[in-house]
Amino acid sequence: MEKALTKTEIKEFPLYAKGKVRDVYDLKDKLLIIATDRISAFDVVLPNGIPGKGKVLTKMSLFWFELVKDLIDNHLIAFKVDDYPPELQKYRDVLEDRSMLAKKAKRIDVECVVRGYISGSLWKEYQEKKDLSENDRVEILGYLFPDNLRESDKLTFPIFTPATKAESGHDLNISFEQMKKEFGASLSEYLKEKSLAIYQKCSDYAERKGMIIADTKFEFGFSGEKVILIDEILSPDSSRFWPKQTYSAGKPQDSFDKQFVRDYLESIKWDKKPPAPELPEEVIIKTKEKYEEALKRLIN
Repeated sequence: MEKALTKTEIKEFPLYAKGKVRDVYDLKDKLLIIATDRISAFDVVLPNGIPGKGKVLTKMSLFWFELVKDLIDNHLIAFKVDDYPPELQKYRDVLEDRSMLAKKAKRIDVECVVRGYISGSLWKEYQEKKDLSENDRVEILGYLFPDNLRESDKLTFPIFTPATKAESGHDLNISFEQMKKEFGASLSEYLKEKSLAIYQKCSDYAERKGMIIADTKFEFGFSGEKVILIDEILSPDSSRFWPKQTYSAGKPQDSFDKQFVRDYLESIKWDKKPPAPELPEEVIIKTKEKYEEALKRLIN
């Protein structure tokens, strides 16, 4: 098995930002974004990575960017190393298939989450509020849900549930009304419209490939006065992918994402505080297989 790439060092350019997965370098008029093989769970980066994961994330983002380019522009400039500045050519082994040159954009600090199914944090909140509800409706983030939903049920229509970052790094779900107060009604309506349109187009495509996109999140930024799609899009890091042929509501689903890692960490009773425990080899191998299977099913 190939070695996981968990850190990078591009000496010719300063590090612009280091995320849980991506290393971003400042090329003055643009950015170099490298998807490493780091993996995080519960907002903590784990000590060992998943070999080849960054390449999967990059290939998937490139595919989806192309699919939805009629709906909104994105930050992509180039992804072939041959098209990169000369100073980067010697880093080909690091950059090949896991990097892109991107426009600099001012990030809009809200995660645009779209959910087509009830799962994850939405299911957890639904259960808590259902127990307290005195009628046959459960209200969450401005939406009214019937009180007879099962885990993984398909929602009547996809919903937009934005989230903001707290100082701890955890996502905080907010209502659309709260988003409008914080980011303005016009921008909020635009981001909601675009997020739902992107989700619908990609979800329809995935269904034809035998996959369900249960939920996902998008990030946007300003390139000048124009809002564009940034970061990654519809990868196993940012989305829940379920195989359509084994889907059955009323329970957790088999998934092609990092839920397998989360489940392992839950099973060993980790307190979700740094430092994170090492992942055993079998978990690494299984997670690698899940990411690669998602890529194969969706775009190969």
